Amino acid sequence: MENLSIKATKYTPKIELIKDGFLNFIGKSYPENTFEFYSPVEEWIKEYVEEKANKKTIVTFDLNYLNSSSIKFYFDLFETLEELALENQYVEVVWLYHKDDEMTLEVGEDFKEDYEDLNITITEKS
Repeated sequence: MENLSIKATKYTPKIELIKDGFLNFIGKSYPENTFEFYSPVEEWIKEYVEEKANKKTIVTFDLNYLNSSSIKFYFDLFETLEELALENQYVEVVWLYHKDDEMTLEVGEDFKEDYEDLNITITEKS
């Protein structure tokens, strides 16, 4: 399994998926075709979960804009992370938001409420 790195664009986040258990999503997420953009990410995460290579996974979200189709992808991702946590894997989610970004804060709070089996920390970014 190789690491996956996707560079940020005006419409898509920088994504770093590191096989040692670090998954990072940084930037804006409103790709023209969400399914196409996130397809390699879904495949990588599927392989990561199947291999169960790590007992510890840390996922950091530093997203300052998400469209509705991106939020749908992230809900699916949280489902997968919760399944991993329920299999006695340690999963920590760090959700960062900017002080004036109420929408991103609310999305993070929704995830925390919906996925109680995950260790989700919501932190204001300075």
